[in-house]
Amino acid sequence: MSDEIVEVHEVDRSKPPAEGMVRVTYLPEGRTVEFEFDTLPYQGHGLPMSFLDVAENYGIFLDHACGGVCACTTCHLHVKEGAKGLSEPEDLELDRMETAAGIELNSRLGCQAVIEQPGTYVVEIPKWNRNYVQEGKPSHGPGS
Repeated sequence: MSDEIVEVHEVDRSKPPAEGMVRVTYLPEGRTVEFEFDTLPYQGHGLPMSFLDVAENYGIFLDHACGGVCACTTCHLHVKEGAKGLSEPEDLELDRMETAAGIELNSRLGCQAVIEQPGTYVVEIPKWNRNYVQEGKPSHGPGS
């Protein structure tokens, strides 16, 4: 497990990603990252290639109080685009989601939703779930 953050390059969102590439945009921050499918080093938070794993690789803050082991719902997010390219939710995730606030049809846990194919993905951290101040983590809130 590495704590290194992958170098971020500016992504031109007006063009689709190249073949074999994954593009993930995190809202409301609007940060977009792009990388070759299945090449991301695993950061040990959530399942490999999950939205939490991608966020950790690129220094994007997605709260995960349990460390990404599907024991809480702080990484709850809404999948706005790309749901067909994700893993199906397992029983553990579905059971945990029953305790999440503001659940919607496109709700997933960032630690469990695994990107299974190249393509474009857009996820939104719900407003009520944005924790911009957490012990040991930098603040990534508006205006910081």
